[in-house]
Amino acid sequence: MHAVVLGSGVIGTSIAWHLARAGHEVTVVERQPASGLETSYGNAGEISPGLSAPWAAPGIPMKAIKWLLMQHSPLAIRPSLDPALWRWGFAMLANCNARSYEVNKARMVRVAEYSRDCLRELRAETGLRYDERSRGTLQLFRTERQVDGSAADIAVLERMGVPYQTLDRAGCLDYEPALARVQEKFVGGLRLPGDETGDCFKFTQALAALAAQRGVRFLYDTAIESIEVEGGRVARVRTSRGEVQGDAYVLALGSYSPQLAAPLGLRLPVYPVKGYSITVPITDAAAAPESTVMDETYKVAVTRLGDRIRVGGTAELAGYSTVLRAGRRHTLEFVVSDLFPGGGDTARAEFWMGLRPMTPDGTPILGRGRQDNLWLATGHGTLGWTMSAGTGRLMADLLSGRKPAIDMEGLGVERYGASARL
Repeated sequence: MHAVVLGSGVIGTSIAWHLARAGHEVTVVERQPASGLETSYGNAGEISPGLSAPWAAPGIPMKAIKWLLMQHSPLAIRPSLDPALWRWGFAMLANCNARSYEVNKARMVRVAEYSRDCLRELRAETGLRYDERSRGTLQLFRTERQVDGSAADIAVLERMGVPYQTLDRAGCLDYEPALARVQEKFVGGLRLPGDETGDCFKFTQALAALAAQRGVRFLYDTAIESIEVEGGRVARVRTSRGEVQGDAYVLALGSYSPQLAAPLGLRLPVYPVKGYSITVPITDAAAAPESTVMDETYKVAVTRLGDRIRVGGTAELAGYSTVLRAGRRHTLEFVVSDLFPGGGDTARAEFWMGLRPMTPDGTPILGRGRQDNLWLATGHGTLGWTMSAGTGRLMADLLSGRKPAIDMEGLGVERYGASARL
């Protein structure tokens, strides 16, 4: 079978690798000059199955109002009449209840835990190196109210069999000793020892190189113009370099997937949520994080990547705008300086943004599209890096006619019913 993968971020590249490993001919179409240059480039660096949770949760509407009033707000909304934003927003609000949260989180953790295991196997098989560390994630609570609020997440972790540790202040310092300098600023934390960290861009580039060695053909600098259908099947993809044809097609374009799916009669409930990061050179290793610290107050992750600190977070609803806003940088600089003073030189930081492809229920869309030879792998939100290896193997299994290793219930676009059809 000849599979055509549209997109070469970490998701598309992982799918291409696993398809080639399964013996298929693979062509990847990517508008950038190399793999991993958009949303996969500067993410927070977390591989965090334990923190896999939908943004749509009980109490989020009220929290969102409070966040918008904060000086260093984790949320920004740019007023818009975009109907896609309003549809996505109302659908997200409909998921802000306890029952939906539990269902959605369980689905997300299912994919993320499997993906973490797939990544470990891939690393052992290939020897890939990408500034990886396996020292867990520490969700840091600045208030006792945040400690109490973690009970719902802990209950889901227990049901899913995900290991965790509840820590007091002293316990946090055992895993992140640099926090001793600011220990008066937090009261405790939730540690997820199975989580990992790593540079998603380095990983994507290295995996693309290995895929090319297996015969995958990468068409870089190639814009995708349309997907053409004949007789109820995808017949070809029209690009800036001519037609590309195959037997099966995988749509893995992140936030841009809905634009190509719409002419096919498919309304994907995926909306771009802009995230920001800074990458800070370490100046004092003893004052820098050991792994990832997630600041629960500001929803910002601070991650050690080799000789750098990656600081990522904030959610901005601004459509497909790629404007870098200085206020977002100030928030990221504040958090890393507040928790790890002297650890890095923020004046020399690289400032970046990416468009996260978010679904209203948080779960990615994995499975068949409206045409029987069109497959969907999009909507991973903030968890593309976390879910990439598992997504690649799941999609390769589906296209190969093999039964996936995990239950696919609730992962396909069919869960949205008639609202997903134009």
